[in-house]
Amino acid sequence: MIQQATFLFISGAEIAFILFIAIMVFGADKLPEIARGLGKGMRTLKDASNGIKHEITKTAENSGIDTSITSDVKKELDKVKDDLEDFTGSVRRKF
Repeated sequence: MIQQATFLFISGAEIAFILFIAIMVFGADKLPEIARGLGKGMRTLKDASNGIKHEITKTAENSGIDTSITSDVKKELDKVKDDLEDFTGSVRRKF
């Protein structure tokens, strides 16, 4: 089943219009700098959140708390999600 990915329910024409406005406001020479800065910021945020997750897991393991339950719950949720997608795949409307 092939599905088209939607990004915040924005179509291609709307994305092109947003990019056009961004070029008009910031200029074509500034957009790579802005994108690079946003990328670095997102990477820093991701690294920080991974660090926090690691510290929480390490502290829980040192305290004797069983952390394997989270992976078991994730596996079960993924299984239910796959079953639900298989069930609704033939019923779901294509846009």
